[in-house]
Amino acid sequence: MAKRTFLCGARLIDGVNAPQDNMVIVIKNDRIAKVASASKAPVPRKNDKVYDLAGKVLMPGMAFCHYHPAYDNVNSLQEIDLKHPPTTLTLIAAKNAELLLNSGYTMAVGAGAAHYIDVALRNCINNGLIPGPRILACGSDVVSTGDSVDMHPKWWNLGLKGLAKVCDGPDEFRKAVREEIANGVDIVKLYPTGGHGLPNSSAFMSMSEEEVQIAVHTAHDRGAKIRGHLISTRGIKAALKAGIDVVDHGDGTDDECLELFLKQGTFLAPSLYFPSVLVSGYLSGEHPGLEPLIPELEHTLENHPATVKQANDAGVPLVVGDDFGFGSLMPHGDYAKELAVYPELCGVTNLDVIRWATYNGAALQGRLDDLGTVEEGKLADLLVVDGDPSRDLRVLQDRDNLKAILKGGDFVKCTLERQRVPQPA
Repeated sequence: MAKRTFLCGARLIDGVNAPQDNMVIVIKNDRIAKVASASKAPVPRKNDKVYDLAGKVLMPGMAFCHYHPAYDNVNSLQEIDLKHPPTTLTLIAAKNAELLLNSGYTMAVGAGAAHYIDVALRNCINNGLIPGPRILACGSDVVSTGDSVDMHPKWWNLGLKGLAKVCDGPDEFRKAVREEIANGVDIVKLYPTGGHGLPNSSAFMSMSEEEVQIAVHTAHDRGAKIRGHLISTRGIKAALKAGIDVVDHGDGTDDECLELFLKQGTFLAPSLYFPSVLVSGYLSGEHPGLEPLIPELEHTLENHPATVKQANDAGVPLVVGDDFGFGSLMPHGDYAKELAVYPELCGVTNLDVIRWATYNGAALQGRLDDLGTVEEGKLADLLVVDGDPSRDLRVLQDRDNLKAILKGGDFVKCTLERQRVPQPA
């Protein structure tokens, strides 16, 4: 007989609708079999597992859509590839993937990982070898000669083979994208502009429009997605016109860009935690070395929050995720600290951000049929939270508040007390 789990007395945040109280969710094997009010829920049988949530929130597992599991709290672009040998870096990334899952994120979309570590993580997680989220794997940074990733002194002779593919001209970008996909990546990463913490300014356009177009079309021709580090208005428009799937950061988004986002169905990952925490760290006096980055990041904080609000109100699909693992101010494990930044800076609602982190994340993965909301028939990737994120997103920052994490109906974590099922006399 199929195993069933009853989660009773839940305050349900399903990912798209207003919260509902005193709800019952029944899980059968790996899927959600029933979502009903307490008065309409089925009666548990003798061998069913029953948990009384006593008003705790039940919500979908979240999606972290700008993920660098192989960033080991690095302090420079060079350290990404040079701090550890690939074997050690793979083990570090595996621990970070497990940490992401234990932080309530059951999905992840890669934004760049050296040595195809994302691909190895995805395969090992899918095969049950290691714990972690459902990963859409990224690979090397696909860049041009002398751009912000290729900024090391040339006499070092680094080659960047693990970190990046250095290309010039449409044909080389076409080949590089094909190689990425041949190595197993699901989503390719481009760097068409500088800015947002990179050495070159946001106005620096490191790829021609033709190179961007060829890269995007090649990825789509091979059935893969593609994303780009895009800051300047010119770069964002070029990428959107080409049909890019994800705009990372998007600081220079204007009204014309918003129209293109909606026309193309492109996702925006604004990642505003990065500029927020770096500017705060610099102003505290504890991180004076950040000074070269601060003017541009302050400009982002002055202008981009209003654009993010405008994008959300217009219906642009936004997703969460940021550059955790880059510097001591953004250690792995602090992932949920990003969420509260958006209501504070942009004026969007907590439920908006929850939708970005659940429904929109599943949409980016192409898995809305299975994930992203609490609905009958979907995979049971769920969180039980002590506290209400619809009222205060900060409750998600403390992993102790995550009383249960389920992935595919199995408990990754459970501190709930199982209830005895009353039997008929």
